[in-house]
Amino acid sequence: MGLAGIAVFSTPALAGPEGPAFTVRRGEYVCEMPGTALTAAGLRRPEEDFTIRQGSMYSTSEGRGSYLATGDEIHMTTGPKRGDRFRRVSENFLRKLTSEGKETDLRCIRRVANNRY
Repeated sequence: MGLAGIAVFSTPALAGPEGPAFTVRRGEYVCEMPGTALTAAGLRRPEEDFTIRQGSMYSTSEGRGSYLATGDEIHMTTGPKRGDRFRRVSENFLRKLTSEGKETDLRCIRRVANNRY
């Protein structure tokens, strides 16, 4: 492989207007609305759940799609969640956004050993 080939593979992810591109941590994301003093801490919304697969792919019970992640936002570009947007709060915590980019109360948290539903 010549120097031109090496340069292609060592190029960092390109930055878009919102910031550098990234991939979301793989795994199952369970979604919920906040609870109240009279209910559970979180009110599950299983119809919002999704699983991040390899690369920029995700799946739901209704099918598969792709996403684009730049800066701190994730845009579902194809598939059953097409048009949905999320803000990355941390590596395991996403907050759903409105079409105007405002945060909603819906939160999606990556399942790990200590937060099984």
